[in-house]
Amino acid sequence: MIQYLFLVLLFVGIYGLLSSKNLIKMLISLNLLELGLNLFIISIGYVKGGNAPIITLESVSNYVDPLPQALVLTAIVIGFGTTALGLAFIRKVYFEKGSIEIDEIRGGSDD
Repeated sequence: MIQYLFLVLLFVGIYGLLSSKNLIKMLISLNLLELGLNLFIISIGYVKGGNAPIITLESVSNYVDPLPQALVLTAIVIGFGTTALGLAFIRKVYFEKGSIEIDEIRGGSDD
């Protein structure tokens, strides 16, 4: 089920990036795309019935790989930073151009 969820999020994010002319909607679409990728990475590292990766001498099998979890945690932090930076850029564009629509921004710069 989660495989379909991350595919839906990926395609909705890509569609939003390609079809939207509003900078806020494009940023939200980028976040949906990032969320879909994070779900994909987490689903790759999933082990049914897996334990925490604390290896003892008694058992050395059926452990969850911690690398995808660390990658997703890093991706979440980077995504938060890019979202904050994107919102700051959008705010600056709005105060300078008076709009966040790409067509109006491009049309205003040709004058």
